[in-house]
Amino acid sequence: MDYSKYFLMINEEDEEETARIVIDYTLTKTGEFIPWDQATMEAHIPSEHGNLNHVCRVTDQAGHSIYIKQAGLETRISKDLTATVDRNRQESEILQIEEKLAPGMVPHIYFYDTTMSACGMEDCSDFIVMRDAMLEHKTYPRFADEISTFMVNTLLYTSDIVMDHKEKKELTRRFITPDLDDITEKLVLMEPYLGAKRNHIYEPNRDFIQRELYQDDALHLAVSKLKFNFMNNAQALLHGDLHTGSVFIKPDAIKVFDCEFGTFAPMGYDIGNVVANMIFAYDNGLSTGDDKFCDWCLDTIEETIDLFIDKFNAAYDQAVTEPMAKVPGFKEDYLASILRDTAGYAGTELHRRTVGMANVLDVTSITDPDCRLRAERLNILAGKEFILHQEDYQTGDDYVKTILRLTEEL
Repeated sequence: MDYSKYFLMINEEDEEETARIVIDYTLTKTGEFIPWDQATMEAHIPSEHGNLNHVCRVTDQAGHSIYIKQAGLETRISKDLTATVDRNRQESEILQIEEKLAPGMVPHIYFYDTTMSACGMEDCSDFIVMRDAMLEHKTYPRFADEISTFMVNTLLYTSDIVMDHKEKKELTRRFITPDLDDITEKLVLMEPYLGAKRNHIYEPNRDFIQRELYQDDALHLAVSKLKFNFMNNAQALLHGDLHTGSVFIKPDAIKVFDCEFGTFAPMGYDIGNVVANMIFAYDNGLSTGDDKFCDWCLDTIEETIDLFIDKFNAAYDQAVTEPMAKVPGFKEDYLASILRDTAGYAGTELHRRTVGMANVLDVTSITDPDCRLRAERLNILAGKEFILHQEDYQTGDDYVKTILRLTEEL
């Protein structure tokens, strides 16, 4: 087939034709370095694969496999949300950078194709999507250690503390994506507070949401500062959407994927997303009375923050290149600002996933109405605490104390 002009290869409504095209495309792009058994090749569209892009898994009976991922002209979640197809190039390049900084912690990119806006990505089928694992209340004692290492390596080493300033500015230019940034700025940092029509509201909580989120002027002021910080502080190269649905996991390893929202912005945005999504997992465990799972969620939050701090301090001292970042007291002030941002953006993630356009299954799958009500109120109130009192969250235990207090009060 001719792949010299863009067309959408992956069509969920016609999997047979999709398979024919994608197998041909896979052979065209990888046939020189993957010895495919062409007679047994198959291609299948996974039942669940995110809100933005289209994916197809290609396999043969000789044990070869690959994921083909393609950006469509529209997002899968909504035709109202458009995003440049160049996002596939951006995601591929970010994953290649992250693979160098955090080896083994992201899927390998075999190729990317800027004409078809597609890439060939490592098949991670021996992992499970972490959100699915959380819904089954599985625990992973190594996760805090793994994710804190990933964040320190990818965030600190793409900041002006370590990276050559000219190189960083060039990467900043390369990863500017106004349409994807606009989605974050609206869906995360504005609409959950202004009552957007496309917000998804759990009806029994409507009055509570109106009072706590839509009518709180102090909260709006704090979020406005977080929004402008996100838009103007090109601190480090973020994953940009670091939640449990963007992590493949197994007992001894993780693979972080789906970084098409990657951009240069405050480090705390990624760290805060991890904290918030562990709270969503806690919500689900609480709804079923699974104390062991809930304890693990809280331990993971505490360990993730504390391990990040320890590893950040050690890596900073070893890798710092900027002379002015070596001035006594600067490191401590810099880290404190990251931790304040972490609390603020943990709060905005809690709010947007509770009342915004893209909810999380951890909460929406709670069948008991009282437990669902309680989970949402916990998210909303904890988020407000984090946003309005960012300076109070400088250790992992600070988060745990707030969550346990609110759990008791509700």
